[in-house]
Amino acid sequence: MSRVIHFEIPVDKPERAMKFYANCFGWEIGAWGGPADYFLATTGPQDEPGINGALTKRSSTWAAYHIAVASVDETLKKIQEAGGKLTAPKSTIPGVGYAAYCRDTEGNVFAIFQEDATAA
Repeated sequence: MSRVIHFEIPVDKPERAMKFYANCFGWEIGAWGGPADYFLATTGPQDEPGINGALTKRSSTWAAYHIAVASVDETLKKIQEAGGKLTAPKSTIPGVGYAAYCRDTEGNVFAIFQEDATAA
């Protein structure tokens, strides 16, 4: 079974949004350190229920949530067979894994993610 593992909130002004979420909810937010403007948000202790996420610059490929899968390629086939659409092709996140962005049958954009520390 695949689970929701991450969320993204689209923002226009990352600094303003980081301040808002830190002040309102106590989230710890910092730059990812990769090639994109992407800011990881820790929403609580690891031993409590919930998931962490990120703030990302608003774009047309924004995904509200990410789902962990064993294989991006196999899952893309299932998504398309079930009437979903690919909105951004499989991409490599070096040292992290692979992701692709899709649209479900209701028009919602989501991402699928395959963890792979050897991804290059």
